[in-house]
Amino acid sequence: MTTRRDFMKTVVVAGMAGAAIAPVQLRPAAAQTSAPGPMPRGLTLLTILHGDGSESLGVKLPGGILDVAAAANALKADPPPKTLEALLVSGGAAQLEKLVSAASGRADLLVDEGAIKFGRLFTNPGKIVCVGLNYKAHAEEAGEKLPKQPILFNKYNNTLAAHNCTIKLPPREVSYKFDYETELLVVIGKTARNVSEDEALDHVAGYCIGHDFSARDLQLETGGQWMVGKTLDGFAPIGPYFVSADQIDPNNLRIETFVNDETVPRQNASTSAFIFNPQKVISYTSKLFALEPGDIIFTGTPSGVILGMPKETQVWLKAGDRITSRIEKLGTLKFDLAWGRRFERR
Repeated sequence: MTTRRDFMKTVVVAGMAGAAIAPVQLRPAAAQTSAPGPMPRGLTLLTILHGDGSESLGVKLPGGILDVAAAANALKADPPPKTLEALLVSGGAAQLEKLVSAASGRADLLVDEGAIKFGRLFTNPGKIVCVGLNYKAHAEEAGEKLPKQPILFNKYNNTLAAHNCTIKLPPREVSYKFDYETELLVVIGKTARNVSEDEALDHVAGYCIGHDFSARDLQLETGGQWMVGKTLDGFAPIGPYFVSADQIDPNNLRIETFVNDETVPRQNASTSAFIFNPQKVISYTSKLFALEPGDIIFTGTPSGVILGMPKETQVWLKAGDRITSRIEKLGTLKFDLAWGRRFERR
């Protein structure tokens, strides 16, 4: 059986080998960047789930939530992009900011946040890039050596879920060792290849809370299949908000995880403890393949996961549990667990 340690050694060695030949494979004359238009600034965005199942862009304002499509219709304005992904991929931030300004002072255009259902912030990103073992204490609790470069893996679009979702867990014979992993999510706003660390954050549109929910038995006890343990339906809740990059220092944020009614966080760390901070991850990744508008990066989880506990004290998550992920300045992401084959939004 391939152990976690064996798998990680294989990944690291392969990564080092790839890095060694990278200069031969990748020799762009200079950093390559492009963007469809100005990225959003000064905005906190979300997705509204409507009764007919459609999802549309919303803006969090001091007085409530602005439904972008409804506001554009009421103000007879040219509608900006209807979704966050459309905003990032095709541009339209300036148009959205103009609509928000026009709606200023119009309380009749705002909806109480408690009255809406949250939709998925992302439904079809080009890439979902994930970083493994990116906090020193987490690597140590897992019994692994510190990586010499970012360890990358991926999730797929079927994992994407919303704030307040219910993740439907598979039958026990498929998996039962479920674990939490709260992470800072980086959202790309400019296409970038071969960017330097100094340039890297210029390509970030904003940040969210992401949760890399994991099935540890599938991940580590079935031949080291990280992809399988990370990509069951709904295993990537994201939300509740997208906060534009100009409002956030990604290298100094408190990150916490709570289970059920516990008042002491299971995970409690600062992003200042990254082994590879977002600019290092973006720079490294952009030398391997282009990062494009709408791509998202899970930057890794801190220590405190169930996997890192002594085996005799490990109590895996189960149906009925409620998970709360909190990151300073980005809000609070919540979801719960139930038995079943799929996830559903509520």
